[in-house]
Amino acid sequence: MDDDKQVKASKLADLKARREKIGGMGGKERVAAQEKKTKLTARARIDMLLDKGTFHETGAFVRNRNEDYEPVPADAVVTGYGEIDRRKVYIYAQDFTSMGGTMAEMQSKKICELMDSAMRVGCPVIALNDSGGARIQDGVDSLSGYGQLFRRNVLASGVVPQICAMLGPTAGGGVYSPALMDFIFAVKGISYIFITGPRVVKAATGQDVSEEDLGGALVTQKKAGVVCRSENTETECFLAIRELLSFIPSSNRERPPRVDRGDKPDRTDATLFDIVPSNPAHPYDMKKIIERVFDQKSDGTKNYFELFPLFATNIITCFTRLNGWSVGIIANQPMSKAGCLDIDACDKASRFIRFCDAFNIPVINLVDVPGYLPGTDQEWGGIIRHGAKMLYAYSEATVPKLTLTIRKAYGGSYLGMCSKDLGADVVFCWPSTELAVMGAEGAAPIIFRREIEKAANPQELLQEKIRQYREEFANPYKAAEHLHVDDVLDPAETRPKLIAALEQVLGKVEDRPKKKHGVMPT
Repeated sequence: MDDDKQVKASKLADLKARREKIGGMGGKERVAAQEKKTKLTARARIDMLLDKGTFHETGAFVRNRNEDYEPVPADAVVTGYGEIDRRKVYIYAQDFTSMGGTMAEMQSKKICELMDSAMRVGCPVIALNDSGGARIQDGVDSLSGYGQLFRRNVLASGVVPQICAMLGPTAGGGVYSPALMDFIFAVKGISYIFITGPRVVKAATGQDVSEEDLGGALVTQKKAGVVCRSENTETECFLAIRELLSFIPSSNRERPPRVDRGDKPDRTDATLFDIVPSNPAHPYDMKKIIERVFDQKSDGTKNYFELFPLFATNIITCFTRLNGWSVGIIANQPMSKAGCLDIDACDKASRFIRFCDAFNIPVINLVDVPGYLPGTDQEWGGIIRHGAKMLYAYSEATVPKLTLTIRKAYGGSYLGMCSKDLGADVVFCWPSTELAVMGAEGAAPIIFRREIEKAANPQELLQEKIRQYREEFANPYKAAEHLHVDDVLDPAETRPKLIAALEQVLGKVEDRPKKKHGVMPT
């Protein structure tokens, strides 16, 4: 009996020793080097992001198959599941202290098995990336690992939310798994994201560029539109991920969680109309409309979660709540490029629309758009292709879609911001709205050309005709007569009217033609 106890004690001691070694990751020196860079370790990151004490690790005893080098603890990735705000999530974190977090065969297999489980169970996947890229020593096995991961990203797309935080260097093939996910976060000063690094750029083009200027957290959001948010610290990044998750469901089988912020559904705002100048050429901040109409927080903090706040600033994409319901907002921003639609804005909006549609999140459009941005850069850059993406995304979406035009919608951009013709369930306008093929300044000289040419004072008559056109034709009532607009609202009643409309169409069902998939404009 004593021998039996000794055998069992030895087994338990061996298990403990193995776990301690794995928990030590790449060793004290490498952990210290990671911390010296003001970076958390993979395990510390998981502990900080998840609810305390909820993490359960899987695949801890996995080791690299290639024996040409020393064993790599857990093959440089920590995988498992836990909870965020008591909701289950799957998570993996690359361990930069172990072989630089590089991708190898068994690391890929661990992540792929985790993603397969997430799809079966219906839970979000969160990736904490910090890697030197493919493990060179593993050759094609490493590349194959990336390929398996890419395929899982695609299979999971639209099934479970996929969120990635870039918390270190990511280059080459390592950038494409995050690019196939739904949201990418980065942290200033530690995140570097690029296909080819500065040395390759220098060798190939002769151009000198730093890691920060080439693929830093701000650059990859503001210029490239790859990163949806750039945070100051890892702590802020994890808080942002937790906030994002509060707006989205765990899978496409569910509705998003409803949260009562205590704001009254019948609240009106008599001063809301004061935000918008009567002159359609004068700017205002559309975010003030969002802040006033949608559910406000009792602590007075921002009531919406914005995505890509520094990219394509002429359009706003954000999550917020309306009577507790999670909704996605697409809104023109008159403060930037007059709210015109351009290449980047169309890309930004169309991807957001498709995410909302995939995960049962209603879309509300706040419209004040003068048209598509003119210019050779836009035409040669493919604004026709990119603009078509928004038309496709809106037409494809079967979630509830509400459209409120605040001040104007001209020409093709009237359609591009989701008119009834593209599937809007309910369309509202404020009385300040101008709906027309073009603005009064462009239309009047064409329609009244002969009268103006014959007038004693052409400029005076032109201004009179512009006023006439705006009053008689470019108003919401003409469109309402033909049922293109469901109602013209007193702006003060915007909130209760939107709530009533949203709750009326929440249970809608739309049947679409059977097909394998559509072919979205590229």
